[in-house]
Amino acid sequence: MKNFKLLVVLFISTLCYSQQIVSEKERAQIVDEILEERFNVLLPELMDKTKIDMWLVISREYNEDPVIKTMLPATWLNARRRTILLFYRDKTKNTIEKLAVARYNVGKSIVSAWEKEKQPNQWKRLVELIEERKPKTIALNFSKDHNIADGLVKTDYEELLAALPKKYHSKITSAEQLAVRWIETRTAREMVIYNQLVDITHDIIAEAFSEKVITPGFTTTTDVEWWMRQKVTDLGLETWFHPTVDVQRTSDELVGHLYSFSGRPEDMVIMPGDLVHCDFGITYLRLNTDCQELAYVLKPNETKAPQFLVDALKDGNKVQDFLTNNMIKGRTGNEILAKSLKEAKEAGFKPAIYTHPLGLYGHSAGTTIGMWDSQGGVFKDDGENYPLNPNTVYAIELNTTVNIPEWKRDIRIMLEEAGFYGEDGFRYVNGRQTNLLLIPRVKPQLGQ
Repeated sequence: MKNFKLLVVLFISTLCYSQQIVSEKERAQIVDEILEERFNVLLPELMDKTKIDMWLVISREYNEDPVIKTMLPATWLNARRRTILLFYRDKTKNTIEKLAVARYNVGKSIVSAWEKEKQPNQWKRLVELIEERKPKTIALNFSKDHNIADGLVKTDYEELLAALPKKYHSKITSAEQLAVRWIETRTAREMVIYNQLVDITHDIIAEAFSEKVITPGFTTTTDVEWWMRQKVTDLGLETWFHPTVDVQRTSDELVGHLYSFSGRPEDMVIMPGDLVHCDFGITYLRLNTDCQELAYVLKPNETKAPQFLVDALKDGNKVQDFLTNNMIKGRTGNEILAKSLKEAKEAGFKPAIYTHPLGLYGHSAGTTIGMWDSQGGVFKDDGENYPLNPNTVYAIELNTTVNIPEWKRDIRIMLEEAGFYGEDGFRYVNGRQTNLLLIPRVKPQLGQ
């Protein structure tokens, strides 16, 4: 009896959350502390690496540049009026100036450098600051290949050119590389938080894929999607996309691709014997997760998943290994994709790889390793030319098609986990799924 009670406690504890979710006030403090470190330590390094000594980030309220959104303090939910940030790096003096050509300081780190009473024209004040510093380059956020680095709007660009003396026009360059590096690079403290964030994501999935939420024969896939969405709201968090839940089972054909949403039936009743899959991510402390996991719905008298599904998940893990083993500094996304697919296919697998950067945005900036509809490579800068850099996070997203004779059909093992690429190589941020979740959880059997 004592052992039975212990097992029940352990079972219940699997549905509890192992990470504390802090208050809004504490979140603001953490966000601002991280921002200060990024501005004072990370930004000078990135400006030196990309050979940019002046970076202008220009945005207007409610039409924010994606980069400026990552630079605003926690109490600023939007830019104010027109906000112009000027970052000037003097490598010889080892200094970094962080100025706002705006009426206010932008948080603790960025000081207002415009008194409208002395210089009524905001653009003229910006020009004064530029002429005082005589930069070698003036980097602006425009880019053909990286949408997140292309936030400078046409009006602001034209007004800047009209105000800027002609001698500085030749110094204008794209801030593409700097903007991408700013968005993709994680600090040590951010990675500690990321581990907690992914852990919370795993906990929500574990609860969603349990008898607490799913009653086989009654609960639908849509019910679970909305439960996950509500759970995130109840926890005081956000989700950056609507969750999806789908099933594969013996009586169905595999229709279309996972991401052909028109071919994915909605509101399916979850039944015993189903392989259930979710795609789910949350936003917390300005970081994002993106996770896909699998669960099996036990039939009466079953205490574990069928071996053929256990083996299929192992196949998915092996394809993950082919990909992550090929994540080597300096390789482009297309190089990593081609090598990983080749090795996996030669080993007898039927893989598809569509791994994307993850961080300050869900589909973030950085090295793209395939897309579900571009298995031959991504022919733009982020896949073709942009190299893998250390201290970056990725959604290790892929699938492998597995033939299941017992079901007389193919299934897809679809997996996605947050992974970190650092100076010492690759690791998962908070582990990966290597065992199917079971619905219901296996409970200790009562004696006869």
